[in-house]
Amino acid sequence: MYYINCFFMYSVLGFLTESFIYKFIDSARHSGFLYGPITPIYGIGAILIILINKKIISKLKINKFFIIILQFIIFTILLTLLEFIGGFLLKELLNMELWNYTNKEYNIGKYISLDLAIVWGIFSILFIYIIHPFINKFIKKIPRKGTYLFIIIFIIDIIFTIWCPYGGSITTTRHKFIGSNNY
Repeated sequence: MYYINCFFMYSVLGFLTESFIYKFIDSARHSGFLYGPITPIYGIGAILIILINKKIISKLKINKFFIIILQFIIFTILLTLLEFIGGFLLKELLNMELWNYTNKEYNIGKYISLDLAIVWGIFSILFIYIIHPFINKFIKKIPRKGTYLFIIIFIIDIIFTIWCPYGGSITTTRHKFIGSNNY
């Protein structure tokens, strides 16, 4: 249950953070592809960071400075790869293109931007040493019934997204960016 709760917590926090940033960049845009306030790529990224850090990196017997450098390199690559896979799968499976970096100076195709890769690396260090230790206290207090409720709501959201990908009766502006070359 712990990792499921991590997934939901960080997917919601990622949605809120990205939506907040969009308010300053593009007020008509929202985070994610689902109807609900959740962006799964952030939850997946968080779980990958937590697991790799716990199962592999924390067991290394090297200087703390080198650990941080190693974390930065590994998670920069990992999160950039996750962004590529997420962008590719959204396009192939749901015909949605929520970001496209071809107009950015340091892009590698549509779904990778090297300047954003650096941001993912910096964020991963902040996540490991500041964000997760703080949020983890709340994650551990989520009751089992709450987790089941999150799962049910998430499944319903996925069903709505697949059956009504362009708004249906609950139109949202986030689906208007399919094929957009803005990000």
